[in-house]
Amino acid sequence: MLYYLLRRLLMAVPVMFLIALIVFMLLRLTPGDPAQAIAGDQASPEQIAAIRDSLGLDAPLATQFTTWIGNMLRGDFGHSLISQRPVLEMIGQRIGPTLALATVAMVLTVVISLPLGVVAARRHGGLVDRLVMSLSVLGFSVPIFVIGYVLIGIFAVHLKWFPVQGYRPLAEGFWPFLHRIFLPGLALSLIYIALVSRMTRAAMLEVLREDYIRTARAKGLSERVILFRHALRNAAIPILTVVGTGFAMMISGVVVTETVFNVPGLGRLVVDAVLARDYPLIQAIILLTAGTYVVINLLIDISYALTDPRIRYQ
Repeated sequence: MLYYLLRRLLMAVPVMFLIALIVFMLLRLTPGDPAQAIAGDQASPEQIAAIRDSLGLDAPLATQFTTWIGNMLRGDFGHSLISQRPVLEMIGQRIGPTLALATVAMVLTVVISLPLGVVAARRHGGLVDRLVMSLSVLGFSVPIFVIGYVLIGIFAVHLKWFPVQGYRPLAEGFWPFLHRIFLPGLALSLIYIALVSRMTRAAMLEVLREDYIRTARAKGLSERVILFRHALRNAAIPILTVVGTGFAMMISGVVVTETVFNVPGLGRLVVDAVLARDYPLIQAIILLTAGTYVVINLLIDISYALTDPRIRYQ
């Protein structure tokens, strides 16, 4: 098990280095000049050149990349070119709402989609199965901003159960936090509920055809024990993959949800940084997102090994 984990950790190092290189080169080679954005439209060429020199943008790309990597390994992600604030400080102020939103959405996804998928597989071809599949198609088809505005119209404007927009941190109390985050979390989760429920149904259908399921039924085990203790556990690997990657996608793709519900998270910070061509901030956010994917994939690999002991020795 330890060798398996070390091997997975070592594989993450070249992946992160390659991502850092690609991000650095893409930002430097795309059109636009951050010095021009800082100086403004009325700045003279001399003023722009002075800003470029102070930011180190005139140095060769190899020198810029080496300096950036060295600083990053020491925990220094630089300062924002626009606000001159430390990049990590800006990300730290925004990452809380994004993580909270993604966590609530993933909890709702797991709690709702797994039972739906199991029941749909158990009632394969029946009314419940067709209903679950229809709702899954609907969840995939409707854009998330439409889902958000529909939920706001029903639950916030008409029923007045939730506020229209805004965010309260967990430090201000659990219920005020949940009252504000539930509706955007539900909007973000609906697409992943559709995805995970379909994956759960497909994996369960395959497992339910296995011989050991027929043997369990012949032994007189209850259907609930067969479904949740035997079938669901053996169908867990593809489900864990979808759930894990879905959580990473939620963290990196909450821009629309945060905009609709006015949640001050990383999504809005990314938009502002891209529009301003704020290199250090964009690079740090992309690397944070990539690191999230790497960590979650590592956790998925660990869950594979815990679920299926044969994987530990591959």
